Amino acid sequence: MPRLGLPLQLSRLVAQLVTPLLSLMLVISLGFGLGGCVTTGLPTAATSPWQAVPLDTASNPLDLAFTSTTHGFLVGSNRLIMETDDGGASWENRSLDLPLEENFRLISIDFKGDEGWIVGQPGLLLHSDDAGQSWSRLLLDTKLPGEPYLVTALGPKQAELATNVGAVYQTSNAGNSWQALVSDAAGAVRDLRRSPDGRYVSVSGLGNFFASWTPGQDTWQVHQRVSSQRLQSMGFQPDGNLWMVARGAQLRFNTDANDLGAWGKPVVPITNGFGYLDLAWDPSGALWTGGGSGTLLVSRDGGSSWQRDPVGAEQPSNFTRIHFDDGGKAFVLGERGSMLRWVG
Repeated sequence: MPRLGLPLQLSRLVAQLVTPLLSLMLVISLGFGLGGCVTTGLPTAATSPWQAVPLDTASNPLDLAFTSTTHGFLVGSNRLIMETDDGGASWENRSLDLPLEENFRLISIDFKGDEGWIVGQPGLLLHSDDAGQSWSRLLLDTKLPGEPYLVTALGPKQAELATNVGAVYQTSNAGNSWQALVSDAAGAVRDLRRSPDGRYVSVSGLGNFFASWTPGQDTWQVHQRVSSQRLQSMGFQPDGNLWMVARGAQLRFNTDANDLGAWGKPVVPITNGFGYLDLAWDPSGALWTGGGSGTLLVSRDGGSSWQRDPVGAEQPSNFTRIHFDDGGKAFVLGERGSMLRWVG
């Protein structure tokens, strides 16, 4: 067999080296191109209805409630409790008469007029009848299933308490005694919400199913998730139907309150590697969702198109809660003392 000439040998060698290099460059180019489409695929809104509120804390705010249009309280991790007298524009640290060696996580607060309630973990229940100027600690039954998770003020001396395993209780005598509303618990939950008419929805600890409870039912009703994506959180739409946030940055909306297996197609505003943690509607009907690394998005057409919020994008925090109340006040709560206030 004749030997190849030197020029031909060199050309074949160059081809062997260049072809893989070109392939690698093409893959890298495609990767950068697709990555850019994924992370910058949403326009940024020209203005924002939110304003960053400086909080003098590194704790995580978890819930807030107001006694009037201007006066309210914020609670959170590491015994965090703060008070405002200007509608939430500024907040001052307050303290509770609790043992210093106990590091409570104050997870839920609610008021009905001057009567207020706070629940925390581990095993904390506080009651106030003077708009939060003083708080008294109530003892919880040692046999209480789970830890306090959500409290709802219902009226004079009346409240509803739900735990992180789905036990639900009511009191009509300022917490001196409680009546169980559910005969069995739902199991460990990662999220639990209550509708204004008293219904509950919970997401299981692993996110592999959800459960619902309506006043008058003896037990929780268990429902399978509608896709392979694990559930993150669920709540109630303004019309009473359910919404859900699932892993993979998916939003879904229930289309029939009487059929909790009826869900629309998944809505994925943007896939940027950060999941969504909460969902809410503002007074105009616009839809807001928030999550990791300053992700705060708005849709003004029912989820068909989305925009980034410019103020949210500036916050080095994960947004965990979007709160709109009946009085027109709204807040976005984040980690490490991060908070946004609705200014319209």
